[in-house]
Amino acid sequence: MSGILWIILVGFVAGLIARWLSPGPNTPGGFILTTVLGIAGAFLATFIGQAIGHYGPDQGAGFITATIGAVVVLFIWNRLVASRMISDPGNR
Repeated sequence: MSGILWIILVGFVAGLIARWLSPGPNTPGGFILTTVLGIAGAFLATFIGQAIGHYGPDQGAGFITATIGAVVVLFIWNRLVASRMISDPGNR
């Protein structure tokens, strides 16, 4: 249980840092969406890290790899918005 809480906390911070690192006209707006994208990035980094053997089964991603994961998720989000596959809730 504490592992998931750690991933959520790290994901939130990673989401804020990812938004700061990659600003743009179609960045997701709002506290909740930033948190969700950061958490998704942390889960992505944890999954990939565990798959390649960098993390054990009970370990989560650290701040740096979670931030990289959040930047990747934010990049994917921006590409989906740019291709109009999804709408950007920040630009209504």
